[in-house]
Amino acid sequence: MTVRILTLTLNPTVDTAFEANHVVASHKVHTFGETHDPGGGGVNVSRVLHELGADTCAVVLAGGVTGDLLVELLAQSDVPCRAVHCAGTTRISTTVHDHQTGLEYRFVPEGPMVSEAELTAAIAALDSEPGDWVVISGSLPRGLPAETYARIVEREAARDRHVVLDTSGPALKAALGHGLALIKPSQRELEELCGPCPAGEAALNLVRSGAAERVAVTLGSDGALIATASGVVRLPAIPVEVRGAVGAGDSFLAAMVLALATGSDAGDALLWGLAAGAAAVSRTGTAHPHKEDVVAFYRQALAANDVN
Repeated sequence: MTVRILTLTLNPTVDTAFEANHVVASHKVHTFGETHDPGGGGVNVSRVLHELGADTCAVVLAGGVTGDLLVELLAQSDVPCRAVHCAGTTRISTTVHDHQTGLEYRFVPEGPMVSEAELTAAIAALDSEPGDWVVISGSLPRGLPAETYARIVEREAARDRHVVLDTSGPALKAALGHGLALIKPSQRELEELCGPCPAGEAALNLVRSGAAERVAVTLGSDGALIATASGVVRLPAIPVEVRGAVGAGDSFLAAMVLALATGSDAGDALLWGLAAGAAAVSRTGTAHPHKEDVVAFYRQALAANDVN
């Protein structure tokens, strides 16, 4: 089955990553292994979809010289992109991996202010692109109300598109019940929505309330689960040496959406998601799983788990 999966990123970033022997406060920390990647939730999802061989297009708001760099980096990665200009400057996020402690430090700016006119232009670009699924992912930019994603979800669902939302806080809460095919909160984000409650129970309650057709929850080292009208499937994490965690959730989401879009059931889609997440954390950089690693991890998880 051939499908086209669009992504929308209203607050993208240029992701820089460095290695350091040891991070010490107030000292000049010399770094090495510098990388630059196009980033932001939907951008990462499109990058992983492209790596997995899917037809995708990343719709982004981009501004300033860093916005130009974002678009250039996407072009270098051969990821189809539809860039909409904004007056503000695209943010730069920084990750530093400390070799001595094994700790990872992330610095994530809030990003530019976005106007209603710029939002309207981004939505128009999204609407003009053919696509069967739409993944809206990442933080809501400054200047836009919490109901923004709810408006977009409702609009795209009315056009018979399967709409996926990966965000948090008021923006996520406001979008529930507006025609979502899938949401992917972390365990912490789920608790913010539903209060203290077992993750499977909370996710199933969201489905039964009509908040979303499917609710996938990432549980860190405890794996992940997905709730549908048929119940809850929960699977353990795939054992892997973690080398970098930036973009792992986006990798999980990309593989899961691709599996659902091409006819997989919820359990099989969850296996693909876990496989892509494991492949992502096994490599440094941002959302850098390799297709052969994803397939290998999927086969490993399939052999170890009964998802029927």
